[in-house]
Amino acid sequence: MAQFFIHRPIFAWVIALVIMLAGILTLTKMPIAQYPTIAPPTVTIAATYPGASAETVENTVTQIIEQQMNGLDGLRYISSNSAGNGQASIQLNFEQGVDPDIAQVQVQNKLQSATALLPEDVQRQGVTVTKSGASFLQVIAFYSPDNNLSDSDIKDYVNSSIKEPLSRVAGVGEVQVFGGSYAMRIWLDPAKLTSYQLTPSDIATALQAQNSQVAVGQLGGAPAVQGQVLNATVNAQSLLQTPEQFKNIFLKNTASGAEVRLKDVARVELGSDNYQFDSKFNGKPAAGLAIKIATGANALDTAEAVEQRLSELRKNYPTGLADKLAYDTTPFIRLSIESVVHTLIEAVILVFIVMFLFLQNWRATIIPTLAVPVVVLGTFAVINIFGFSINTLTMFAMVLAIGLLVDDAIVVVENVERVMSEDHTDPVTATSRSMQQISGALVGITSVLTAVFVPMAFFGGTTGVIYRQFSITLVTAMVLSLIVALTFTPALCATILKQHDPNKELSNNIFARFFRSFNNGFDRMSHSYQNGVSRMLKGKIFSGVLYAVVVALLVFLFQKLPSSFLPEEDQGVVMTLVQLPPNATLDRTGKVIDTMTNFFMNEKDTVESIFTVSGFSFTGVGQNAGIGFVKLKDWSKRTTPETQIGSLIQRGMALNMIIKDASYVMPLQLPAMPELGVTAGFNLQLKDSSGQGHEKLIAARNTILGLASQDKRLVGVRPNGQEDTPQYQINVDQAQAGAMGVSIAEINNTMRIAWGGSYINDFVDRGRVKKVYVQGDAGSRMMPEDLNKWYVRNNKGEMVPFSAFATGEWTYGSPRLERYNGVSSVNIQGTPAPGVSSGDAMKAMEEIIGKLPSMGLQGFDYEWTGLSLEERESGAQAPFLYALSLLIVFLCLAALYESWSIPFSVLLVVPLGVIGAIVLTYLGMIIKGDPNLSNNIYFQVAIIAVIGLSAKNAILIVEFAKELQEKGEDLLDATLHAAKMRLRPIIMTTLAFGFGVLPLALSTGAGAGSQHSVGFGVLGGVLSATFLGIFFIPVFYVWIRSIFKYKPKTINTQEHKS
Repeated sequence: MAQFFIHRPIFAWVIALVIMLAGILTLTKMPIAQYPTIAPPTVTIAATYPGASAETVENTVTQIIEQQMNGLDGLRYISSNSAGNGQASIQLNFEQGVDPDIAQVQVQNKLQSATALLPEDVQRQGVTVTKSGASFLQVIAFYSPDNNLSDSDIKDYVNSSIKEPLSRVAGVGEVQVFGGSYAMRIWLDPAKLTSYQLTPSDIATALQAQNSQVAVGQLGGAPAVQGQVLNATVNAQSLLQTPEQFKNIFLKNTASGAEVRLKDVARVELGSDNYQFDSKFNGKPAAGLAIKIATGANALDTAEAVEQRLSELRKNYPTGLADKLAYDTTPFIRLSIESVVHTLIEAVILVFIVMFLFLQNWRATIIPTLAVPVVVLGTFAVINIFGFSINTLTMFAMVLAIGLLVDDAIVVVENVERVMSEDHTDPVTATSRSMQQISGALVGITSVLTAVFVPMAFFGGTTGVIYRQFSITLVTAMVLSLIVALTFTPALCATILKQHDPNKELSNNIFARFFRSFNNGFDRMSHSYQNGVSRMLKGKIFSGVLYAVVVALLVFLFQKLPSSFLPEEDQGVVMTLVQLPPNATLDRTGKVIDTMTNFFMNEKDTVESIFTVSGFSFTGVGQNAGIGFVKLKDWSKRTTPETQIGSLIQRGMALNMIIKDASYVMPLQLPAMPELGVTAGFNLQLKDSSGQGHEKLIAARNTILGLASQDKRLVGVRPNGQEDTPQYQINVDQAQAGAMGVSIAEINNTMRIAWGGSYINDFVDRGRVKKVYVQGDAGSRMMPEDLNKWYVRNNKGEMVPFSAFATGEWTYGSPRLERYNGVSSVNIQGTPAPGVSSGDAMKAMEEIIGKLPSMGLQGFDYEWTGLSLEERESGAQAPFLYALSLLIVFLCLAALYESWSIPFSVLLVVPLGVIGAIVLTYLGMIIKGDPNLSNNIYFQVAIIAVIGLSAKNAILIVEFAKELQEKGEDLLDATLHAAKMRLRPIIMTTLAFGFGVLPLALSTGAGAGSQHSVGFGVLGGVLSATFLGIFFIPVFYVWIRSIFKYKPKTINTQEHKS
């Protein structure tokens, strides 16, 4: 193939240009994302049971739905929570690769059989199924800068005019508004009801009868009588629209004939359908709209579509309404990708400098450089076929590939230069001879390098998605690099290089003098290196002991290396969870939130804005919960140590000392993968596997929390839920009620409507259908004794007080009950202490839970979930991945050398590379104090790359030594000769690759944590694989060839000749 393109260089240029053109066209269409679709598909079921307790919701809604979800294809785990505000949420997590649309349809089909078993109030509210996770993509704050609009006006407008349009945007999974829309609120006065001998049920019946849309029909509708000439629609009663109309609803006539209307027994107003939340932006009243991304959707595309739709909606905003992004995950995604692109450019420049240093000829240097855009753009064109996006993983693979893809071109150029110098031939002839010599070696080396990454492409699960992005991108780049080296590079050598002129006087410019000094120094180093190798070969015992020490140190350090799944990143947002003691009111929570807001707003160099919600948290919904989304200033404006996210979080922890009324105020980073959690740290479910009950489960949880608070490896270990709270239990004496002629159904209806509130039907407000609620007025449901203000009517028409048949007592109960895989559970979250990896923190938690049986707490089990589950599974896969990669490399080498023994001389150098990756990672972790430098997914990829690079260096020496030995040289002489001759290309390609990944190790800003994990591992590995390997590779080769004696294959040769 090379011979064809040497004589047809234009053809080679055309192919290269077509490849680049395909890449450019592909780049314009490829989606951009932080990660590919890594998170497993998630489908969420939501239901509401107004006025129900958490226990009631769990027994009548959550468990009923859970039991119908059995048999779903690819279901991984199911988690649910039932809240004291009547809300039920069931999340179904599916295996990676399951189509989220199909999963949603299957869930909806299963739900059909459960719907009929749910309470009537739940069915009327509706049960929704969405394919979205728990985390938010964005939170948009709506506020009135000039205070022209009230808080209620803003919330109603957002619910009525913003929520639905944004819900229909492509990529949006769910939209949640912190605040309710307008609703017709009917507040009952129990004393007035009793005076007129009315009950809440009477009010509900009157509303249903008089606030309804009646379909009457037509005059002259078909079939009509013969000769009918009139046809007209008949309208009758319709939905009411104003509070005045509701006030005039007729209830009854008194004995004197006077009319009793709704306004006589209730207060009617246009209120809110939701009083649970109080949201603020920078301390001022605001409505918040949170957007959850649909499973599998692209975050940047979705955010762009949301902004485009919002810009259209802004044209119709009422005067005085403004919006601002209070929380946004997409700037970090954009900047992290831009950072890797800058790193890629820096890598190309550094590799060019290294090549020029060694080749010392701008013509020879430009040829490998021209291969870079061809391979890079061609790689994008190929990975687009696999459905890949431009993301952090594919870009990291590109950076790693830069140093590798120039290797093939360098080998070609260097060999052509050598042939021209030794044979004094023209470039065309030299290129032709050179390609005949090295084409087979190029194919062999590329085969080995690509083989080491191939196993990664076949792993499943979330970890497999990450591996696959690296694997296919790197393999594609290296295969294209080989193709370019066999087609485009020879054509460039034949046309760009110039024939050597032995009579030409040596130049004496500054570059020439520098190169002569460099070459002289390198020659001296080569001579010293050869002497060092000679001593290593003579001292075989010393070399063996030294190698054993290195391997032992490797095993020791690898076991001690902290582990994690993905490095945590400064994503420009601090999420602050707030929890007050049980039974704290929304007003108390709001005061704590205000103090927290003032604290962060005073961090003027670090914080840009803060959006807070009282009554909502990811730990659960309740009046004693709150959350703050603290948006930080751009990374370029936060360059000092004090403005870094870690420093801000540490200062924020002081709020726990400042605010005495809070159980905790917990500032946290976002997780590395928001789709798998809402905060950074570990996440586990403690399960009541033996069904011992809620109280014992809480006792086990509290024991774990107590032990965790004493462990220095852990901080912020907390229940991701709400503490049990005092609850008032009403006990109805059914026998007494029956004796008094009171219906149990009437008793239940009165309590449900009066204290819990009831959605009756709808009304029309400014052209939009909204809800009508009936509930006791605030003063009639504040204290336990207020129950005695309510009466029910018996079968004789007499009003009977609750005190006649009901008593009350205080008990304890949970405002939020959780289940995991069909078993009662509690969710425990926490973070590693500074300098501790998530893997070590998880190990500490496992040790603590393991102590429960010895403390009399048997029957409790645990499961990791979310990001922690992915970390645990990825750690289990890593050893198998390393072993499989080594096996594939061994088999390729065996095929390359037609030998089962020689491959061992190559593989023995791998530990020398891995030890460097571990040591440099350790040094970075100690010097930088960065726990992100750990045994994570990126480090595992770095190890695989180091295996390939170590093998490549060994191949360069072993192959040449084998050739010399086959030509008749003595084993030691052939090995020493090969080591010296291959030193320069080894050092050159190592430095080219090392400088190529150096920008990863030195990166700052968005995405730096991930870049460091890859950069430190690969840089340390390639340096040690080279500067230790160049001394040990000859030793390994001599060992192996001495054990397995070399025998010339004369029989095969004769057979071939015959």
